[in-house]
Amino acid sequence: MPLRLKKLIGTLLLIALVIVYAFAAVAVAVAQLAESSAAVRILFFAIGGLLWILPAMLIIKWMAGPKAQDPS
Repeated sequence: MPLRLKKLIGTLLLIALVIVYAFAAVAVAVAQLAESSAAVRILFFAIGGLLWILPAMLIIKWMAGPKAQDPS
């Protein structure tokens, strides 16, 4: 697959990931955290705010393609 096509698909996947993840995080927060303490909310949003990075890293790694071989 050409690198430009992989980058286009990866970009669209990243946008979709952020949108879906944001809606899912808000839905969980509204449903589960309404009666929680401030500490629990802060912990949820701190972890939830960083958790989307894991699938994003995989998409970016796929977009970059194979690593260059050492000429040695």
